Amino acid sequence: MEFHLLGPFEAWHDHTAVPLGDQQQRFILVVLLLNANKPVSPERIAEIVWPEHERKALVRGYVNKLRKTFDGTGVEIERTATGYVLRVNEDLIDAVRFERLRAQAAQALQDNEQQLAVGLLRMAVSLWRGQFLEDIDIDRVGGAEVIPPDEAYFDALGDLAELELLSGDHRSARDRMRRALRTNPDNQKYAELLIRALIANGDRVGALKAFETVSETLADLGLGLGTTLRKLAERARRGEPANSLPSRPGGFTGRSNELDTIEAAARAAAGVRERRAVWISGAPGVGKTGLAVEAAHRLRHRFPDGQVLVRLNGFTPGVMPLSLSEALTQLLTELGVPAEQIPNTVGRKATLYQAQLYGTRTLVILDNAASPEQIRPLLPEAPDCLAVITSRKMGEPDISEHIRLTPMPSDEAESLFLTLTDPNRRRSRPEDVARVVKRCGYLPVSITVAAALLRKHDRWSLDHLLDLMDDSRSWRENTTAIRASYQQLDDQLQQVFHLFGHLPGPDVDIIGAAALAGLGIGHTRLLLHDLHEVCLLEEIAPHRYQMLDSVKEFAAVDKPPADALKRLLDFYLVTLAGAVSVGYPFDRMVSPSEGQVSPLALQFSREVEARGWITAERDNLTAAIRYAATHGLPEHSWRLAVLTWRHLNAMSRAEDCLESLKLAWQATIVSGDDYSQAQLSLLVAVTLAQQGKLAESLPIATRSRTLWAKLGDARGEADALSVLAIPAIEQDRNTEAIAHLDQALARYEQLDDSRGQARALGLLGFLNGSQGNLDIARRNFRSALQMTHTAGDMRAEAHILNGLGSVQQLLGQLDDALTSHRLAYQYATEAGDQCAAAYALNDIGNVYLRSGQPSDAAHHHERAEKQLTTSFQVRLRTRLHLDCGRTALSQGAHAEAHRHYQTALDLAAAADNRDHELRAHQGLAKSLRELGRFGHATLHEDAAQIRLTELGLPKSEQVLNERAAFTATWGL
Repeated sequence: MEFHLLGPFEAWHDHTAVPLGDQQQRFILVVLLLNANKPVSPERIAEIVWPEHERKALVRGYVNKLRKTFDGTGVEIERTATGYVLRVNEDLIDAVRFERLRAQAAQALQDNEQQLAVGLLRMAVSLWRGQFLEDIDIDRVGGAEVIPPDEAYFDALGDLAELELLSGDHRSARDRMRRALRTNPDNQKYAELLIRALIANGDRVGALKAFETVSETLADLGLGLGTTLRKLAERARRGEPANSLPSRPGGFTGRSNELDTIEAAARAAAGVRERRAVWISGAPGVGKTGLAVEAAHRLRHRFPDGQVLVRLNGFTPGVMPLSLSEALTQLLTELGVPAEQIPNTVGRKATLYQAQLYGTRTLVILDNAASPEQIRPLLPEAPDCLAVITSRKMGEPDISEHIRLTPMPSDEAESLFLTLTDPNRRRSRPEDVARVVKRCGYLPVSITVAAALLRKHDRWSLDHLLDLMDDSRSWRENTTAIRASYQQLDDQLQQVFHLFGHLPGPDVDIIGAAALAGLGIGHTRLLLHDLHEVCLLEEIAPHRYQMLDSVKEFAAVDKPPADALKRLLDFYLVTLAGAVSVGYPFDRMVSPSEGQVSPLALQFSREVEARGWITAERDNLTAAIRYAATHGLPEHSWRLAVLTWRHLNAMSRAEDCLESLKLAWQATIVSGDDYSQAQLSLLVAVTLAQQGKLAESLPIATRSRTLWAKLGDARGEADALSVLAIPAIEQDRNTEAIAHLDQALARYEQLDDSRGQARALGLLGFLNGSQGNLDIARRNFRSALQMTHTAGDMRAEAHILNGLGSVQQLLGQLDDALTSHRLAYQYATEAGDQCAAAYALNDIGNVYLRSGQPSDAAHHHERAEKQLTTSFQVRLRTRLHLDCGRTALSQGAHAEAHRHYQTALDLAAAADNRDHELRAHQGLAKSLRELGRFGHATLHEDAAQIRLTELGLPKSEQVLNERAAFTATWGL
């Protein structure tokens, strides 16, 4: 007999429903079933079924009727000393069977039996026909003591759909979750699983519709959307998930225990709170990267939101290890964050990186780590994510899993060699194969090279290959195959092979390789193909090559010819100069000197192509700057650094920019070249000012002006004077700032430099506006606007329009101001200037606030605030928080206002901006008073009074707001 509790209460015997009597009798049976094979006293049964009446005498009669019902069914009710016992095979009770099936499924998962777990869970959920005992009054069978397994059913449904997704059965998961959501429309987990299934089936439209439906349901209930749901919707809009994995290692063999360890860690990562990571360490050539990539490909179903790989160059010969800032930038780029939206500082990059991972199932491979310190901030904090690290060093104890990769077992090494050779070789004598892999030190890289050499020379015997490798016995075992392969190369191939050993960057495209080798592109392509054929080079992308570290160490033994590296640097420099002239046409940048030419240099006709090349070669260009600066080529170093400045600046990569500029600057100081020092110090000063590091910027800008004056370069001196005005403006040394700008303007006018005049006039407009000289400021901005419009410099025009709009606001010309700021936003967006766009949105909000429309103001301020992570400029970020605070106060959101003002104060204090500090103190005082924190409010009022005295200003909020209406992006 079977008992069904998961739905209407039923009993079946021989496929026939068994009548169970009236409700009282059914209640007693349920009590016995819930305590199957355990004694329940008559008193206890009566107390449960008739809680308000003493009806113990009825129990015996109902039990006797049940005994007759069960006669011949194998089910018995015994009377024991302590009560009645229902003797039954508990697997015949569906609720018990359900729990046992769930437990068996959990054990199957622990045993890595995923398909078995799926089958068990399908059996479990199929037992449910409705709600638990849906036709039984729970209060009459135990009440609060009865714990319905409904929640367990919901969990089982979700677990089953999850496993179906992991096993690739997307349609079953889709159909299951569609049905589940009809009865549980507010279950976000079910919605996540349905959307994942729809995406996996290629139905992105259906996924977005499902997202909209659950969004509306949750909104009706007053509930917010979870991060995971929002991430899935974004993925449905974007399309394919992030994937930067290289192709799967050909002929991967063995390492089954290690792969099992990684897969177990991936399973354990699901939903855990602590970071999950696998650290793979081992000697060069042992196959660490190959194992990580193979595991990642096998685990793609577990990490449907992305699999990304970043090469940290921890032990790559001739290449500096990737800095934390560079690694975060690469990871954010791989995860789909637009370059212009990547923050500048390491801390904010790390925050954005973790935010991108949160709510996703993403696998991150950190390849070739130099140390645990290098990767610690890169480990995903989000549950359901996993990191796999490879390194020659051992990991730290807090990494969750460690694999120390040793040379392959002999049988696996032989299998790999035979897999990689042609079928005819597989009939070779086993002892010869064993000798080959032993000569290779049982290392996958060496075995791969040996097999490739044998494939190329199909007339060779294994004995001949062994003789070649025996000739290399004076070398380490892990390089004998590489050396044997190298010795078969002709002189020209050997030369190119050695040149690759000294590449300053992580990789090179075919044109750069041709420049390095001093050969034509067609000839170079054939040579690289030959090196790739014998596995001495890896093609990581079409026509882009990289040398594995262990091979590169061998190739870098000989000193490279200096002219070869100079040819590569010339190629980079000449091509970069052309790319900058097209990609950033309004920048006055340096050009290569007469001695720096390259017949292979690329030419560009469109901005997108030019900027695309710079982006693709950015890491190689940075490495070239470092190489030139440290190898006696300061001319290449400083010109490359100056040319990359605008790109790195536009991409908000100020830290990377400063590193390159300072490295090149030190090299030029040693060389004693005043012109290069003047150029570099000017850009260093601008970049530091943008970061709010005014104390550092001022002496460097002063040095730049001195050098330009010494050189007699009026334009350079004018640029330096404009930069010198920035810290003077920030620190309210207005007379000094005006003097610098007037001098700069005079020099630009003498040179008929309209763009320089526009920059100086724009800065004068901001300064005059903040001092209340509105008519003068308006004239400054209109003159600057005419010059930038004539020149077609849309980026500078956007900033000038924002300044003009600020003047119009203060003059009460709100319609004109709104037009100016909207036009500024349009121009900034078209020019790709996130900073000017943020200013424009913020100023549009200020116009609405002045017009008495605080809700519209808050909307635009919120849009501006969302772009805070895309800009490292302290002045902009401070201004946004100040204005958001003012809008929050006007709406009565005092706690939110306090948060914005406190952030603004922290930023202003770090930048030594007393004007912004004053306004932040006043805002904090007002918000704290509204919050009833009068003591703290008084402290901020006192601090504000001190700043007022320092600035020599009246205690007038109107004056302060007028001063605060103006700001600038230094480096227009």
